[in-house]
Amino acid sequence: MQSEDPVLLDIRGEVALVTLNRPAARNALSRALMACFAEIFAELGRSDTVKVAILTGTGTAFCAGADLKELALGSGGLQAADEAMGAGHTRFGMAAFPGPVIAAINGPAMTGGLELALNCDIRLASSHARFADTHGLVGVIPGGRISALLPRLIGLSRAKEMSLGARIIDAATAEHWGLVNRVVEPDQLLPEALALATEIARVERDILFTYNRLIDEGYDLAYGAAVDNEHIRSRDANQQFRRDRVDIGALTSRR
Repeated sequence: MQSEDPVLLDIRGEVALVTLNRPAARNALSRALMACFAEIFAELGRSDTVKVAILTGTGTAFCAGADLKELALGSGGLQAADEAMGAGHTRFGMAAFPGPVIAAINGPAMTGGLELALNCDIRLASSHARFADTHGLVGVIPGGRISALLPRLIGLSRAKEMSLGARIIDAATAEHWGLVNRVVEPDQLLPEALALATEIARVERDILFTYNRLIDEGYDLAYGAAVDNEHIRSRDANQQFRRDRVDIGALTSRR
């Protein structure tokens, strides 16, 4: 892809680096960006090699949210796919890729940008990152899963403080509250994300995708139903277990 594209794709073996590329607009979510974003994740979903994706942004921001200039011009309505299913259900198009997505949050993740980060499977943050939900202030009811995901991650009371109070929290608070896995210095963010992605990519492809989906399924269920679902999945999948799929040396070297 060329540097003027709103989203860049860099495939590095089994890891794909996806970069929001509107730095002058703080990587705001224009319709062109979101269409390109969905196309890229559809492409990754068709890939025979990519196991893990990393999502980050160019410039000083991860994502400032919806492109308010575009909304003001009356061209910021939902795309057809979102009208039918909802951006949250499709994870902004990321649902087309069955592997885990790591958010490398390099700067502010605001409103729709926070939703984008929440829809990733794992979140790492630069110490420069900031987080806020300003849907209420701009008169918008969210449609990207934030009202469902945020309380589950940080608790109901904290989620209401962020969303109803439009409170901005820093990276350290986000880590303390469980919004992000960990915080690193800015120059270590991408190396940390790449190292984690490479570690995850050691898992066999079909096992990785099945296990990732299993965790998501369990998260959506009550505890008892999640245990039952795991039993069914395990019973069916492990009929295919073969000892030669296990790297015993790699396992013992980690102990």
